[in-house]
Parts: sequence; C-alpha cells; structure tokens
Amino acid sequence: MAGSRDTVSESQNVGTGAERDWQTRLEVFSKSDFARSFPYWFVPFSIMGLGVYGGIGYNTLISLTDYEGFNEGPDFSPGNLDLEMYVQTVNDPWVWTTSKNTFVLLIVFTTVTMVLGLFLAVMLDRGIRYKEKIQTIYLLPMALSFVVTAQFWLWMYNVNNGLINLLLGAALIWQFSGYAMVVFLAGLQSIPDDQFEAAQVDGASVLRTYWRVIIPQLKSSSVSAAVVLVIFALKAFTFLFSMFGQYRVPKGTDILATLMVREAFKLQNWAYAAAIATILLLMALAVIAPYLHYQHKQGSL
Repeated sequence: MAGSRDTVSESQNVGTGAERDWQTRLEVFSKSDFARSFPYWFVPFSIMGLGVYGGIGYNTLISLTDYEGFNEGPDFSPGNLDLEMYVQTVNDPWVWTTSKNTFVLLIVFTTVTMVLGLFLAVMLDRGIRYKEKIQTIYLLPMALSFVVTAQFWLWMYNVNNGLINLLLGAALIWQFSGYAMVVFLAGLQSIPDDQFEAAQVDGASVLRTYWRVIIPQLKSSSVSAAVVLVIFALKAFTFLFSMFGQYRVPKGTDILATLMVREAFKLQNWAYAAAIATILLLMALAVIAPYLHYQHKQGSL
C-alpha cells in the first residue's frame, strides 16, 4: 500500500511540475514581442495571405479546369482537374510568339535601362554641373504611372506622322532609367574615395578606374536594379493597352501579359488565361528566387 501511495504521489508531483513548466512558458510567450504585436500584424497578414496567396491558389485551380464564359462557376471536382490548358499553351504558336516578344522586352529593356542608368550615375558621381537638376529630371518619370507614360508618348507616336516612330521602345526606358540611376548612384557613393585615389596614383585613367575597380563592386546594385526592372517589364500590359487602346496590340508588341488579358476578358477563356498567368508567375519566381537566395547568402535577409 505504501508503495502505491508513493507512486501516486510521484505521478502527481510530475504532473504538477509539467503544468508549472507550461505555465512558465505561456507567461514568457505572452510577454514576448511576437505575442504583444500579434493584434497589429495578424489582420494585415491575413488579408495579404487571402488576397495574394489565396488568389494565386485559386488561379492555379482554375487553370486545371476548362472554365470559360459566365454561365457557371468552375468545376473543381477531381475528375475535371487536368493539365489540358498547359498542353494547349505548349502547342499554341501564338504563345511562343508572345513568349519570344516577352523575353526580348525583358533583355533589351533591362539591359539598355541599366546601362543608361549606370552612365548617368557615373556622370553624377563625377560631380558634373547642375547635378541636382539632372537627377530630378531623370528621376521624375519614375513617379509616373504606365498610363501617363503611354499617353505622353502616344502624343509623339503616330502611325502616319509620329515624330519618333522608331523609338517607341524608348518610352519604358525613359521612365525607368532614373530608377536605375539612383540605385547605381547609391552604390557608387558607398565606395570609399580611397580606392579611386589609389587607382589614380597608380596611373590608371578615369575610364579604366571605373571599369576595373569601381563597377565590379556594384554587383549588389546591379542585381537589385535588374530584378525590379524585369518585374516591371512583365507588368507592361498597362502600358501597351494604354498606348494602343485595345486588347489586340500589334504583333511585334504582343507579350504574354496582353495575351492573358485578351484570352480572359475578350474571349472569356478563363482557364486558358489562368494557365498563361501561372506561366507568368513562374517566370517572375525564376527571377525573384535566385535574388532572394543571393540576398540570403549576403546576409541581407
């Protein structure tokens, strides 16, 4: 009997100790920054999760159906979910044409904008006259929306008597070169002047100093600017629709974003448009994921 009582007493002591341990943990957790800030971040986090990630998930589900028109909602039954829309995108010649146009836009727009932005940043870093005014002039277009930029350039672009028909693609470059300039200028100003002075003492010219010493240290700025510019290029539908005022833009300027909107809102092929939207999402992730990995390796995340 005594042994049984000791066993029960020990079990009660263990239970009481575990309960106190949990109470201590709860008290510590309730006083943590995470718990105290919960009422402030939970609501916006939930809205973002539902609106962004919930929307991505719903779009992906629609792409696995054959939903079209406005008659009934999409059928999400297991027997109706397949990859038929993605097979159609692979076999659709127009998807390949718009994909090619999209890649050309990404490469040409990003490269030319970064080169122009780097050139402007170097000029400003050298302390040219009217530095503040030039910086403001080139940065101002970044504050404009795609619609305003498109309408502004539309006044100059006209099929019959436009002033600069051959420079239509310069509209996006004009708008975002100021952003690239600011990113590179911040990187240049973070480099100590000692390096430039040491290169001059060694007899290196200004051009060689920038090419051999300064520009190689702008890797982080280049990656950041390239990622942002690529994302904006993928969202160029607003600009093209404002420029041409129709879903069917000229063949040479038709990209995946315009094809997606045309399939959805003009032809009402919702599932097919959702598949194209998923492809655009994967393209964006292909750019963002390596960037996040790079930032993590640099210790910035």
